[in-house]
Amino acid sequence: MGSRDAVVEIENLQRGLLSGNPSADGNDDEAVLCAASFDETEENFVNYQTALWVLYSLLLILAWGIGLFMLLYLPVRRYILRTEFRSRKFYVTQNSIVYKVTRPAPFPCFGVLKKEKHVVLPSVSDIVIEQGYLQSLFGLYCVRIENVGVRRPPSDDVQIQGVANPAAFRKAVLTHLANIRTEAFSRQISSIEDVSNVRMSHREAGLLSPEKSFRPDSLPHSGELILLQKLEEVGASIKRVQTLIEGQNSEAAQIMD
Repeated sequence: MGSRDAVVEIENLQRGLLSGNPSADGNDDEAVLCAASFDETEENFVNYQTALWVLYSLLLILAWGIGLFMLLYLPVRRYILRTEFRSRKFYVTQNSIVYKVTRPAPFPCFGVLKKEKHVVLPSVSDIVIEQGYLQSLFGLYCVRIENVGVRRPPSDDVQIQGVANPAAFRKAVLTHLANIRTEAFSRQISSIEDVSNVRMSHREAGLLSPEKSFRPDSLPHSGELILLQKLEEVGASIKRVQTLIEGQNSEAAQIMD
């Protein structure tokens, strides 16, 4: 029942977040479970980037005078920002998080640069929502994807700016990720239990057989006993980790609510 509830919750969030199906191009084979929307924050994003550009230009005017050319370039800069922002696609499939963008060259007549990033879901540790001082003035948020493993600087993580309603998107991704990990743990536990049952059946068959009751080879070897104990310890550890993850997800859901 837990996996069904998770799927229903993701589908409900998808109705509010979906801004067009990214797989409609025919280039993606996986179904899109949840897609982020950028339409509501387009104007705020362009104005935010324009403010940064003007500030840098004024500083460079005082320094070397290069800022004057930057101010003249501002209309082209705004066109590039708007075109890039409208081409963004940020969505979740069954196995990965995908981000696609088409970025025009500094001079649009020279073509475009297409960029595509895939983050495998099992490698995701958290979805971080950040907002700087200047971003708060324009109502913008930055979504950063943290990976499992060696801690790297935040600049190396995948960062997408301008996502509308990032809290709902984060909740949908973490819900789907928790569902995947729960199913993986369940498969591992079931396989361990199957091995334990097979070992126990062989042991009981050897003890109940009168012909083999006094044969040395009918008794379980010490190596098999150690392996059985290790499997039981692994199963107990996996159950504890599963309980801990479910508790963290419930706490995160309460905080976001």
